[in-house]
Amino acid sequence: MTHRTEIRFLLNDQTVTLDRVGASDTLLDFLRLERRLTGTKEGCAEGDCGACTVLVGRLQDGAVRYEPVNACIRFLASLDGCHVVSVEYLSGPEGRLHPVQQAMVEHHGSQCGFCTPGFVMSLYALWMENPDPSETEIETALQGNLCRCTGYEPIIRAAKAATALGTPAEDALTRERDSVLRKLEALRDGRRVVISRGDSRCILPASVDDLAEVLVENPKATMVAGATDVGLWVTKFLRDISPVVLLSHLDGLRNLTVGAESIEIGAGVNYTDSRGALTADYPQLGAFWDRIAGWQIRNMGTIGGNVANGSPIGDTPPVLIALGATITLRRGSERRRLPIEDFFIDYGKQDLAEGEFLEAISVPRPTAGAIHAAYKISKRRDEDISSVCAAFNVNVTDGRITEARIAFGGMAATPKRAANAEAALVGAAWSEAALIAAADRLEDDFTPLTDWRASSEYRMQVSKNLFRRFWLESQDSDAARLSA
Repeated sequence: MTHRTEIRFLLNDQTVTLDRVGASDTLLDFLRLERRLTGTKEGCAEGDCGACTVLVGRLQDGAVRYEPVNACIRFLASLDGCHVVSVEYLSGPEGRLHPVQQAMVEHHGSQCGFCTPGFVMSLYALWMENPDPSETEIETALQGNLCRCTGYEPIIRAAKAATALGTPAEDALTRERDSVLRKLEALRDGRRVVISRGDSRCILPASVDDLAEVLVENPKATMVAGATDVGLWVTKFLRDISPVVLLSHLDGLRNLTVGAESIEIGAGVNYTDSRGALTADYPQLGAFWDRIAGWQIRNMGTIGGNVANGSPIGDTPPVLIALGATITLRRGSERRRLPIEDFFIDYGKQDLAEGEFLEAISVPRPTAGAIHAAYKISKRRDEDISSVCAAFNVNVTDGRITEARIAFGGMAATPKRAANAEAALVGAAWSEAALIAAADRLEDDFTPLTDWRASSEYRMQVSKNLFRRFWLESQDSDAARLSA
C-alpha cells in the first residue's frame, strides 16, 4: 500500500503540514515550543489538572465535532485530519474578549491566571454545546480542571453568565464550521500515514483492515487510542514507545450499535460517546460514568483501551464483567470471541497474541428481574484512580436469586469475579441478610494488597460494605439512580 509521509491538520486558522514527527511528540510541546502559543500551560503533564486544555475538532457523521482534550498527553501524530483550537484563537466582536473570557473577568474567576486558559477552554466547549447549563452540568464539565487559588464558585458564576455576553451562533467556530468541514474533508485521503523523526516512528493505519495488516507486520508496536495511559509512559517514565500505531482516527473502531439483544461498542468508542447507549439500559451507570476521570479524559480515553491495558484498577472492566460482556479479538482476518473475564490472566498479562488487537465489546441488554449497581471508591470524588471498583448484576425471580455476577477491581492482580460470594447468593432469598452473608465470603475470593491508595483491610471492609449498600439502594429507586 502506498502511504503518506506527513501529517496535516488545522491549527486555529492555519493549515499545518509536518514531515518529521516522533512517536513521543506531544501537542503541548508543539504548541508551546514550536509555535510559541504559550497560553496553553503545562501543569501536571498527566492529564489531571486541565491547564493544557485545548479543543480538537474531528469529522463525525458529516459534521465537525469539537471536544476539550489534554494537550500534554495528546500525541502530535494523532492530529492528522483534525482542527486544533488553542486559547489564542478565542475572540469576541471587533477583537474584544470572548464572552467566556469576559465573564471570567466580570465574576473574578481568575487570580494568578496559570490555570485560567484551561478553564476558559473547558467552559468554551460547554458554552458551544450547552449555552444555558445547570450548575451540575458546569461542575461536570470542570471535573478535569484544577483550580489552584480562586475557588470554583466565581468560575461557576462566570459559566452561568457567559451567554448573556454572547451566543454560540455569533462565535467564530460556528460561523466558519462549514469552511472547516470542507478543509478537513480535503485533508482526508484514505491513505496510511507513516511518519518519523530519526528512529522514532508513527503509523496511522488507513482503516481497521489496514490496522490488522500493520499489526501483523509490526507485532511489537505500541497501540495507542486515547493515550490516557500510554501518554504517561512518555511524560512520567520517559519510555520509548516507537513504533507506535495510532488508532483515534479510525472510524471503523468507533461504531456503536444498539441491537435487540446487545450493545455493540467499537474498541475506539470513547467514554463520552458510550455513555448515552449504556445509561439508557443501565441508568445506574450515569453517575458512575461521570466519575471516570474528567471531561477531557472521557473525550480521549476509550472503552477498548481501558480493557486492553489489563489494569487491575480500570473503571470499566468490573462493570463489563458483571454485565456479562464479551469481546472480539482480531489478528489479520481472523477473529475470536471470549467472555471479558477470561481476557485477564494475571497482572500485566492478557489473552492477547502478538499482532492481535481488541476490536469490539458486546454488552448484553438487561433482562427482566435483573438488579444492577456500580460503585467507585476513591480518595477524591472526581478525577481519581479507584481504590476499589465494584459492580453487581443479580437476577431475582419470585423472591429468590437465580443468578449473580459480581466483579471487583482493585482487589486482585486483575479485575475479577467474586465467585464464592456469587455462589452464596444463588438460590438464596433476595434479602439484606443474604447479601451480608455473601459479603463475608469475599475473604475466600480476594487477598487485596496495601498501597498508597488504600490498605488491604480498608479494601476488604469497604467491599463488604458495598453489599449492604447495594441492598439499601435497591429498595430506594432515587438512591439507586444517584449511586456511584
